[in-house]
Amino acid sequence: METKISKPRYSVIVPVYNRNDEVADLLTSLATQSRPDLFEVILVEDGSTLPCTEAVERCGKNLRLQYFHKSNEGRSIARNYGIEHASGEWLVFFDSDCVIPPDYFATLDSELAANPCDCYGGPDAAHESFTDVQKAINFAMTSFLTTGGIRGGKVSLEKFTPRSFNMGYTRKVYDTVGGFREMFSEDIDMSMRIRNAGFSTSLIRNAEVYHKRRLDFRKFMRQVYVFGMSRITLKLLYPGSLKAVHALPAVAVVAGLICVMLSIFVSAWWLLPIGLYLFAILISATLTTRSLKIGLMAVPAAVVQICGYGCGFIKAWFTKILLRRGRDINEEIEIRRGK
Repeated sequence: METKISKPRYSVIVPVYNRNDEVADLLTSLATQSRPDLFEVILVEDGSTLPCTEAVERCGKNLRLQYFHKSNEGRSIARNYGIEHASGEWLVFFDSDCVIPPDYFATLDSELAANPCDCYGGPDAAHESFTDVQKAINFAMTSFLTTGGIRGGKVSLEKFTPRSFNMGYTRKVYDTVGGFREMFSEDIDMSMRIRNAGFSTSLIRNAEVYHKRRLDFRKFMRQVYVFGMSRITLKLLYPGSLKAVHALPAVAVVAGLICVMLSIFVSAWWLLPIGLYLFAILISATLTTRSLKIGLMAVPAAVVQICGYGCGFIKAWFTKILLRRGRDINEEIEIRRGK
């Protein structure tokens, strides 16, 4: 289904794979934007076995919408497919499990007019309608205590890097650096390529989105494990990109294991550092979310986030860097060159 429209300023591109219910929420939030004149929506169905046709027909009536179906090749290829059909000056990317606040595009347009840049990113948060598990996971992914604030926090241990759940860049950027590559952490790879090409990048704190993330801890564990592994791939592609903050979860995993072993063979007091850290998570999450229940759930969420990411990081470092198994550095460079 395609609706012919006049040229908008922003082209919103969303890859979709079996996310019918979530797409309905996303489209509903886009249909209620205070500045609908500013954007079009390009939804790319990436070979879904459960297409979101019904959600598009029900929730996309008031949108400038293009809806495409293609064979399954991965989210990066789907985004690039959407770019090819975009007409806007800006290419904006959301994940299909996001909900967009009603003043997002009004805020974005105002911020870009006041502070022009070539690429921007915004933070993510949990909507009040999300489940307690989703809110706990959101805390684990955004808190300074767990991720160092690198996803758009007010205090951060690393320079902000736009992510594909909430980012955008100009068509000139695309014409220069090309599209997304099909790899894990493809959005960080894209942000690095944009920065290395000399384009300016900004964090727009007021342009946040509500990000549902995973619905259970098992899926969350798998997701962050892959994030940890992909950080080593990014190091091979961009040798100066690995910062101390990226290694902290791995250090925490090793330190935690040492403390547990010492508590068994030396003294139970060695568990105190772990206990104090988890207590800090509990207090911070409870105060942030104003819910003791979510605060309690944030503790295992933080453990999953740190252990999953840390274990993935350690495995990839051990196999790819120490043992040089799997894809070697030369192969990573070939990926970087787009070969």
